[in-house]
Amino acid sequence: MQKRESQQRLSAEAQVKVLEGRNCGILPFSKKVNESGAPPLFATGITILQINIGYTCNLLCRHCHVYAGPERKEMMSRETMLECIQTLKGSCITTVDITGGAPEMHPELCWFIERIRAEAPDIKVLVRSNLTLLTGNEKYRDLPEFFKVHRVTLIASLPCYVKADVDNVRGAGVFDRSITTLQLLNSLGYGKEKGTLELNLVFNPEGPSLPGGQQQLEQEYRKRLLGEYGILFNHLYTITNMPISRFLNDLLENGHYSDYMTLLADNFNPLALQNLMCKTTLSVGWDGTLYDCDFNQMLQLPLAKPAVQHISAFNEDALRNRRITVGQHCYGCTAGAGSSCQGSLL
Repeated sequence: MQKRESQQRLSAEAQVKVLEGRNCGILPFSKKVNESGAPPLFATGITILQINIGYTCNLLCRHCHVYAGPERKEMMSRETMLECIQTLKGSCITTVDITGGAPEMHPELCWFIERIRAEAPDIKVLVRSNLTLLTGNEKYRDLPEFFKVHRVTLIASLPCYVKADVDNVRGAGVFDRSITTLQLLNSLGYGKEKGTLELNLVFNPEGPSLPGGQQQLEQEYRKRLLGEYGILFNHLYTITNMPISRFLNDLLENGHYSDYMTLLADNFNPLALQNLMCKTTLSVGWDGTLYDCDFNQMLQLPLAKPAVQHISAFNEDALRNRRITVGQHCYGCTAGAGSSCQGSLL
């Protein structure tokens, strides 16, 4: 387990003040959208329910947008999990995306997945993993087989295929542990080209830069991971580092904030607006509060009223066409080829 947080954790309110107050000469995002000729952002439906079941994590990754870590204690209750499951009945939701923190550290994760499968057997279930808990830890060693039995799609963070770069961002030894886990998952059938057990990897830039082309990076990942470690996977998702939480701290401490925000704004791509994940995703916080995306959740930017604010009051008809709450961090999802939890948008 990594050392304690070395930086002072900025509150959500303080982060929003930084983003709004240090505008670096950049237009407010809503004005940039309007200037591009696009209409204000509205949801077009709800096909993905992204559920953050807790902020506890065994790592302290430098690019983390959650401020996740060993000392975070927020975890979703079984009651709130049941409320999430209730929303699946009769809705248009096709995917449940379980995230954290490290979702594996939630003691109710297996129960939650079992109940989802019982109530909605055909729904796609995703679990986002940092890979390091699934091997070498007695407490979690049965999870890979459990995921296989319950047909869970795994989305695994591997910010680079170079050991030094991964360990620099995520902590010493993380790369080797990740490789061991990926090899285990392959042995269970994950990542095979024609298999049903999907294993997708996530790339994040090491520092304040935009990710390269997703297809080109995927080819390089395939070549390096297969050639050096015999590892197979299905897809690579490139995700832009969001200027919030721990990555925002890193930008401020190293004097890169203004340059990074300018980089995002200068690369604003109006074409990415068409495919933003907030248009088809509803984010659920560990306490059941609803948000347009996981990033808004970390900034505690709620759904625009009169939309319901909690999963217990879920009403698909009232939420499917809601107006999206935006801020300066939204430049991160619209820069270059665009970015989402499912990778590039273009």
